[in-house]
Amino acid sequence: MNRTIMPLLLYYVYSYTLYIYLISHNYNFMTLSKKTFVVLLLFANMHHCLYAQKTPKILTANSIEDSSYLPDFSFAGYHNSEVEIPMSVGRIINATDYGVVANDGLDDSKALKKAIQEVSKLEGKITLQLPQGRIILSDILYLERDNFVLRGTGTGEKGTEIYCPRPLMYADDPEVLQELREYLIEFDKRQREKDNNIDLPFSQYAWSGGFIWTKAPNTRVKPYLQKYEQPYNVLANVVSGKRGEFTVEALNIKDLNVGDVVELQLFNKDGEKGSIISELYKNEAVKIGSHHWNFPDLPLVKQQVEIIKIKGNKITINAPLTIDIKPNYKAQLVEWKHLKEVGIEHFKITFPKAPRVAHHVEQGFNAIYLTRVFNSWVNNVVIENADSGVITEEIANVTVKDVVTKGENFAHYTVMMQGTYNVLAQGIKVYNKAEHPLSFNTLATKSVYLDCEVFVDPILDQHSGANHQNLFDNIKVHLSPNDDYSYPLFAGGGAGYWKPSHGAFSTFWNIEVNLLDRLNSEKPIILNGMKDGPFARVVGVSGNHKFEVSYEPKTHIEFINQSIEEIPSLYRYQLKQRLKK
Repeated sequence: MNRTIMPLLLYYVYSYTLYIYLISHNYNFMTLSKKTFVVLLLFANMHHCLYAQKTPKILTANSIEDSSYLPDFSFAGYHNSEVEIPMSVGRIINATDYGVVANDGLDDSKALKKAIQEVSKLEGKITLQLPQGRIILSDILYLERDNFVLRGTGTGEKGTEIYCPRPLMYADDPEVLQELREYLIEFDKRQREKDNNIDLPFSQYAWSGGFIWTKAPNTRVKPYLQKYEQPYNVLANVVSGKRGEFTVEALNIKDLNVGDVVELQLFNKDGEKGSIISELYKNEAVKIGSHHWNFPDLPLVKQQVEIIKIKGNKITINAPLTIDIKPNYKAQLVEWKHLKEVGIEHFKITFPKAPRVAHHVEQGFNAIYLTRVFNSWVNNVVIENADSGVITEEIANVTVKDVVTKGENFAHYTVMMQGTYNVLAQGIKVYNKAEHPLSFNTLATKSVYLDCEVFVDPILDQHSGANHQNLFDNIKVHLSPNDDYSYPLFAGGGAGYWKPSHGAFSTFWNIEVNLLDRLNSEKPIILNGMKDGPFARVVGVSGNHKFEVSYEPKTHIEFINQSIEEIPSLYRYQLKQRLKK
C-alpha cells in the first residue's frame, strides 16, 4: 500500500468507528460533530506525525523526477550482492610447498612470487594458502588470473602476517605505471607548501600501486596521456536509454553475446557546454573543471555491465543506467579486459612506523591495489601503518568487507573508491589518521560504504572527478568539533580541473555522530558540506548532540537529529525490495 495515503485511510477508519460508538450510545451526533471532527483530526494528525518520523519522505516519494529521485544502490557488491562471498574456493595449494617459511626472519618475496607463478598454471579454481606466522615481503605480488584466492589463516594471534619492511619506492618501477610517471613529469605535478618549505614531485604511489596487486595482463591501469591511446574494440553503438532502466537501444551490434561483461561508455564531444555535463550536475551554477571537456576521447561516464538479453536492437544489462543516454553522447559498448572471481582474505599486512613527508609524496607503503577485477572480493584483512590500505581502479561488482586500518603513520587513504562501479565497502573500521578516511574518488559510480566506523578525524570525502550517485550508508563517526561549533564532515578534495565535488544524487543515509568532547553549550554543531555538491541527499544525521547540516546546492535534507530506526540501511532496504520482485 502507498504509505503516503495511509493517514487519510486511517482518518476514515477512526471517523467511522467513533460514529458507530456515538450512535450506539444514543448521543446526538449533530451537536457533537465539531468536537468529533477535532478529535478525529487530532487522531489522524498524530498518526501521520508518528508515521512520518519512521519513513523519510524521499523514500516514500518513489519518483523519477530530479527533485526527489533516489538511485537504487542495491546492485553494489559481489554478484550484485545476490550471493555471498564464497567460504572456500577450489583446490587448496600451500605456499610452503614453494619455499615460503614463516617466522624465520628471511625475505619470502621470491618464494611467494614463484608460488603464485606456478599455481597460476593450474586449471580450475585455486586457493593459495599462506602459512601461520610472519611472512616478509619486499616486492609486488601480481595476481593475474581468474578464479584465484590468496588466503591467510586469519588476523589474530595464530593468523598470517605479511610484513613489508620497506616501501614500494625501493622496488623496481612497475612497467604499467610508466604512463603515470611520464604524466607526473610532463604536467609538473608537485606538492607545493610554501609555509612548510615543501616543493617536491608527486610520487607514483600517491594514488596507485600496492604490494598485492590484481592486474589484467597487457592492459593499461588508467589513461593519462594521449600518445598511449588505442582504439576501443567497439561491440555496439548505443543511441538511447533511460536513467533507472535496464535496456538500451543499439546499432551495429557485433560479437556481442549474452553473458559478456562489457563497458558502457558515454562521452562529452560537445566541449565546455556539453549536455552530458548539464545532465551530471543538473545545470547548477557550480565550477566545472576543464577535464570535463579537454579529453573528448575518454568516457566521462562508465558502467561495467553484464549482457542479460539481446533481442533485435534492444540490449538488456544487469544493472540500471545512471543517466539518460542521448545520441550526442556517442555511447558505446566496448570490450572490457578484466579478471573475475579473485579473492584476497584472512591475513594482516603491516608496515614499519615511518615519518610523513608530505601529501602526494608517499613512499609507497600501500597494501592492496585492485585493478580490473569483476565479481571479486577482499575480506577480513587488517592493515597497519599503511600510506594507503586498499586502492582501486577500474573495478566493478566487488565487495571489500571487514577491513581494519590502524597504526601510527598518517595515511593518505584507507579504503578508497576510484574508478569503481557497483562496489561495496562493508564494515570498514578506521582507527588511524588519514587525509581521506573514506573517499569516493574520480569516476566512482553507484558504490557504497556500508556499516563503517571512523574513530579519528572523520571525513566522508567526495573527491571530484565526475563521481556520482554514491552512498554513505549507516556510518558512525567520532569527532571533536572546532571552536566555532562546526566540523567539515562532508568535505571534498580533488584538483580544480575535476571539480565539482560530485554529480547529482550522491547520498548520505543514517549518519551517527559521536562527539568525543563534552560541550558546555546546547548550541548545535554545524556539519559542513560542499558548496558545489548539486542534488545531494542527506537523510538521517543524529548523535549525542544537536546538529545542523550545511550542504548545497539543491540538497535534500531531512531526519536531522533523528535516526532512521525503521530503515537504518538504505542499501539493505533496497536490496530486500529488489530480491522480492
